[in-house]
Amino acid sequence: MSERRAYLHKGVGETVGVVTLDGRPERLIVQWPSDDVLDAEGVRGVARVKSIERAFAAAFVALPGGADVLLPLKPDMPKLVQGGLVEIEIRTASRADKAAVARFIAEADGEPRVLETAPSVEDQLRHHVKAGSPTTGERALEAVEAAEAEILDTVFPLPGGGDIAVEATRALVSIDVDLGGREGDAKRAARQANMAALGVAARVMRLKGLGGLVVFDLVGRGHDGQALTTAARVAFAPDNPGVAIGALSKFGALEMAVPRRAKPVMERLVGPGGAWTPAYAARRLARALEREGRADPGGRLVARCAPAVLEAFAALDAGLADRLGRRFTVTAVSGWSNDRLEVSAS
Repeated sequence: MSERRAYLHKGVGETVGVVTLDGRPERLIVQWPSDDVLDAEGVRGVARVKSIERAFAAAFVALPGGADVLLPLKPDMPKLVQGGLVEIEIRTASRADKAAVARFIAEADGEPRVLETAPSVEDQLRHHVKAGSPTTGERALEAVEAAEAEILDTVFPLPGGGDIAVEATRALVSIDVDLGGREGDAKRAARQANMAALGVAARVMRLKGLGGLVVFDLVGRGHDGQALTTAARVAFAPDNPGVAIGALSKFGALEMAVPRRAKPVMERLVGPGGAWTPAYAARRLARALEREGRADPGGRLVARCAPAVLEAFAALDAGLADRLGRRFTVTAVSGWSNDRLEVSAS
C-alpha cells in the first residue's frame, strides 16, 4: 500500500511543502511573497469581462488587480457581454507564455471582487496527506532540496531496472521507456518496465507540475493494451478529474491528456536556457547562510555569488538578518553562474 508523507519548510522568502510517495518526492508546493495571489488554482471571485473572442470560443476576464484570465465559452453558458460581470474560479494558473484559465460559475452583479483566495501551502499539504502534521525543521529542508534536485533531472530509474526520460516540449510531454539492464525473458521484462514506467512517470509529472498531451514511447512489441490502459488509470488517478487515455497506437505509443493546474515548478527553478533563476539561487544562498549561521552561532558569515543573484538577494536580506543578526556580508563576483554559491564563516 502506498504511503504519503508531508514536509513543511518556512524559510527566508519562501514557504515550501513536499509530499512524498513511498519515500520519493511527488509534489513540491512553493509560495513566495512576490507571488501574484490571484494567479493560483482555487481563487474565486467576480471578474469583469474585458473582451470576447468568439472565433476562439473564449473570453478574457480580470479580477480586481489581477492579470487577464482566459474563460472558455460553452454552449450551456449565458451570453456574455463586454463589461459584464461573471463569477469564476481559477482552474489553471498561468505559465510562461499562457494566461491562467478559469471556469464559469454564474453571472454576477455588484463590483469585481475576490471571494476566496487560494489555499495555503499547509492547506494543500493537508489535502494531499490526510493524516498527521507535516514534518518541519532540517528534515523538511532536506526533503525540499531532494525534490528540487529531482525536478531538475530528466532520467529516472525504474524499480527492477531500466529507466524513463521525461522531457517537456512546447507541444507535449514525451516519456521514453528504456529497458536498460533488466534481465530475464525479453517480453516479460518489457511488460514489467512499461508497467513500472506508468507509475514513475505519474509521480514525476506531478512533481514537475507537467500536464497537457503526454506520449509514452513504450519499449518492446506486442503490448497488452487493456492492461496498460488499466495501469495508466490507476497511476494517474490522483490527477483526476480530467485525465483522458487514448488507445495504444500501432507504433507502440500510448497517448493521454493530463490536466494542468498549478504553475510548473520548473519555471521557478530554471530559466529557458536551463540556468538557475536569480530568485531561486538567492533563496538557496539564504538557506546556505542560515545553515552556516546555525553551525557557527558567533561567527561572521561571508558569501559570494553572481551579480544577478545578489540583486535578487536584496529582497531577502532583511528577513535573514532577523534570523541571524547582521553578521553576514554578500558580494558579487563578475562572471559567476547563478548556481555558483560560496558561503564561509570566520
